[in-house]
Amino acid sequence: MDLDTTRRADRRLDHVYRIGAGLTGLVLVGFGSAGMMIRLPLFDTRGEVVAGLSTNGALSFLSIAFGSLLVGAAILGGKFASTVCVTVGGAFLVSGLVNLILMSTDFNILAFSVPNVIFSYVVGLVLITFGMYGRFTGNLPADNPFRRYRHPGEGTGEDGVDAERPRQSAEGAAGASADEGTAHGVPGPRSAREREDSPEERRG
Repeated sequence: MDLDTTRRADRRLDHVYRIGAGLTGLVLVGFGSAGMMIRLPLFDTRGEVVAGLSTNGALSFLSIAFGSLLVGAAILGGKFASTVCVTVGGAFLVSGLVNLILMSTDFNILAFSVPNVIFSYVVGLVLITFGMYGRFTGNLPADNPFRRYRHPGEGTGEDGVDAERPRQSAEGAAGASADEGTAHGVPGPRSAREREDSPEERRG
């Protein structure tokens, strides 16, 4: 049976992805909505402080957009939520680095400040941690769904049963059937077909 990782493949992993995406998405939507309610200029490089972070119209809109994407991923769950967490988390890390460079220039179109950079790094690391949980980390257990998906024949058969065990059982059964006709090395009684094919019977 093939593992479908497009939706919830494992209940525990699915809960982790949903919680990480959902909570982070709600925080971003709340922050962006607060900025939109103030009706800030779209690309004001100075911005206004909302919840300790500097923002303008563009940053508020992007926060709502990314937050809505994360909330949608939390609703769908499964591999999609994990992928969205990793992707959006990486985007936040890159955004923090780029805006740190542009912060003191006229190209600071998202009105970033030092708290914004720190917030962007924290959100990025949190999302990547949630998204990678149980998927990309090393030493995954044998029953991990993503490990089974990447290595379908690793120690298990199609039904999840040890592939070596049936083969060993079959070899043991074959050996037992071969030994049934002997007792301490003495041949047992032969079947009628074996007696007919024997040289003694043909000479007789």
